[in-house]
Amino acid sequence: MHYSRPGSSVHGILQAGILEWLPFPSPGDLPNAGTEPATLHGQAGDGTPEVAMETSRRLSREQIFVLISAASINLGSMMCYSILGPFFPKEAEKKGASNTVIGMIFGCYALFDFLASLVFGKYLVHIGAKFMFVAGMFVSGAVTVLFGLLDQVPEGPVFIAMCFLLRITDAVSFEAAITASSSILVKAFPNNVATVLGSLETFSGLGLVLGPPLGGFLYQSFGYEVPFIFLGCIVLLMVPLNMCILPNYESDKGKHSFWKLIALPKVAFLSFVITSFSSCFGFLDPTLSLFVLEKFSLPAGYVGLVFLGLALSYAISSPLVGLLSDKMPHLRKWLLVFGNLTLAGCYMVLGPAPFLHIKSQLWLLVLTLVINGISAGMSLIPIFPEILTCAHENGFEEGLSTLGLVSGLFGAMWSVGAFVGPTLGGFLYEKIGFEWAAALQGLWALTSGLVMGSFYLLEHLRRRRRSELQNILGTEEERTALLSDER
Repeated sequence: MHYSRPGSSVHGILQAGILEWLPFPSPGDLPNAGTEPATLHGQAGDGTPEVAMETSRRLSREQIFVLISAASINLGSMMCYSILGPFFPKEAEKKGASNTVIGMIFGCYALFDFLASLVFGKYLVHIGAKFMFVAGMFVSGAVTVLFGLLDQVPEGPVFIAMCFLLRITDAVSFEAAITASSSILVKAFPNNVATVLGSLETFSGLGLVLGPPLGGFLYQSFGYEVPFIFLGCIVLLMVPLNMCILPNYESDKGKHSFWKLIALPKVAFLSFVITSFSSCFGFLDPTLSLFVLEKFSLPAGYVGLVFLGLALSYAISSPLVGLLSDKMPHLRKWLLVFGNLTLAGCYMVLGPAPFLHIKSQLWLLVLTLVINGISAGMSLIPIFPEILTCAHENGFEEGLSTLGLVSGLFGAMWSVGAFVGPTLGGFLYEKIGFEWAAALQGLWALTSGLVMGSFYLLEHLRRRRRSELQNILGTEEERTALLSDER
């Protein structure tokens, strides 16, 4: 859910980077592609395999536009989301907000993100994926600009109320755009879900990389307003681009609901993992910058650079995890389990937890965040294709309606954790300190890793017994047939 050359076009990045990662389907699977039998089997009509190889590795124009649109929302939204980390908690304190209230300001975003996920996931087909995407992006950019004007608001209850109002509006608009984006992506790339989502997480990581240091330095140089107005305008400039290039997919209304989807045991456990993971990430929003400022006395601009280790490692590892997940689907479950267990260890060392008796050092914190980012990619990327596969195996139709349900469910479960993480994190930070609060978050990740590991082991044993039983029954049928023939 992405470098050194900002002048390069997104199209160039996609062609040079994502083309290298995608195990492309045959041309018959691509929109507007031909379906000649010879081409589908890997040879061109004239018998030249090189021509077929070149065709099979070429993205259709429609797919390129989908990738550009998804990259723009991932990049823009994550920059706007992450910009608050380095300096907003300190500014909010000046306006009379306590650490607990600051945590609630971060957390309310996720609460309304959750509610919006349920609505937009179910009614995606009715509203239209393209309209939902563009409208959500426009409102999100406008709200980001308005957030930059909050320093003009009187301190105390008025400031706090405006913070809540803008965060809620931003949450609803962002969820509209991201639900539509995920559904369109999976619709355009049905055979490479994890690879595409993992590759595009590079743009999410780039947003996380650029947001905190850019916001911190703009804040230091020009004050509170400029970071928000600058980034909000960038997002608004992306709106007309997406109106022109984003394809419009039509789909029939589905027969299934969220409740049927989440009632599947495997989906329910995966939902718990999503919630646990997002809680751990959300915990860092209101707490990490305050901890670094107090512990190491760094300026706001350098606090943003501390976030760089987490975002950059996540951005680099996500495409690799996505590729591995699509190439070897049987490894998804173990990537997920190992990622969660590693995540738990990172949060124990982040403080570090007092019972480890390790001295807190800046290099150790940055190293832990780097490992945290890698384990985050392992934990997150395999989940969407795992839920989608489980849904199809249990009778959910293939189409935009099911994709909307899965995207909405993913967003809803993410939002639950993203609400609990900052809200509880801000409260625990105030009461017991960052070290113990981070360790408690680590326990949640440890629990989800062990739960999923146990579920997958039981599933493996159940399938093995079923296979052995089928072999026994098959052998008995063969013996019965032989005896009847002999008679």
